[in-house]
Amino acid sequence: MTQRIRTALVGCGKVGHTHAQALKAFPQSDFVAVCSRSREKVDHFARQYEVQGYTNFEQMLTEVKVQMVAICTPHPVHADQIIEAARHGVHSLVEKPLASDLNHCDRAIVACRQGGVKLGVISQRRFYKPVVRLQQAIEAGKIGRPVLATLAVLGWRDEAYYQSDPWRGKWDTEGGGVLVNQTPHQLDVFQWLMGPIDELFGYWDNLNHPYLEVEDTAVAVVRFKSGALGQILVSNSQKPGFYGKIHIHGSNGASVGAQTEGGSPFIAGVTTTIEPPLNDIWTVPGEEHLLPVWQEEDRQTAAEIDVMTYYHRCQIKNFLQAIIENQEPLVNGEEGRKVVEMFTAVYRSQRDGRPIKFPLAPETGRDDYDGRLTYLPLSRRDA
Repeated sequence: MTQRIRTALVGCGKVGHTHAQALKAFPQSDFVAVCSRSREKVDHFARQYEVQGYTNFEQMLTEVKVQMVAICTPHPVHADQIIEAARHGVHSLVEKPLASDLNHCDRAIVACRQGGVKLGVISQRRFYKPVVRLQQAIEAGKIGRPVLATLAVLGWRDEAYYQSDPWRGKWDTEGGGVLVNQTPHQLDVFQWLMGPIDELFGYWDNLNHPYLEVEDTAVAVVRFKSGALGQILVSNSQKPGFYGKIHIHGSNGASVGAQTEGGSPFIAGVTTTIEPPLNDIWTVPGEEHLLPVWQEEDRQTAAEIDVMTYYHRCQIKNFLQAIIENQEPLVNGEEGRKVVEMFTAVYRSQRDGRPIKFPLAPETGRDDYDGRLTYLPLSRRDA
């Protein structure tokens, strides 16, 4: 008989529906409750998914004896909710990023460790078949050692997107822009495939969104602890959006790559169709002929599944199984912290005008939010 975990959800926004549908469908999950500050939203969710609705998070955790909670709230409140869940012995699976700063990451990780509960961070692109092929090729040594990596995400977000939720586009309620909200998934894959970072030098700016506080573009160069080099370019400033691509080049001259996004990254609960993720470069000796075969397979797969929810479900299932089998999930709190470390390094690098060495610790005695609050963006300067 399948063991069932009593599950709940906090945050009844757009991506909350993706989590709710999975928690309702999986045999490993006994979906019992949802929570939101908005009584109207939570009542709608509760009726739709036939669960109990709460506006008080602690009350929900206590009254329905929750064992696992999916956290789908704005980034700056993730840590407090993870900590509260851990205090009640409840496992947390949180939407990306883990938090908007390192102090909150560390508090959440410590609370879960002390509470003996698991912490997972949504990074569903690790489950994309084209990305899995990259990881397997690197693991098998098919490109020699990975020595160079490039990440490019050239997307678009318009004013209507930022107005769709009141927390978007502000430092205190979103925590950042393209680095914090739109591209943590791609940053995660970049560091997952290439390994630990030694240092990073970066810049960020707001190029053409003057109604925002946060950045819409960032660039960085990376030296990995292995000696490999990397380049990052992420932006929401290219209308209507081109692609998201990661390419890995090896010491034997072979290259592998994946286009994880065509156009702009999808918006959970809004986007209706997306281009299929697929491998776009593959020069492994003797395997060059596989590229068109895999591309056709990936297009066929995308026609048969909903890419926008299927891979979320893969990761949610992985987390439920990790609880049942008492194993670490594929993307745990420490892995989630690495992405926060990366975008924190970009902010600090611009502020300090130097490369930032890893690992990074939270800053104390400063109130500039790792440098976010000390720069006047290009789009908001006088002509």
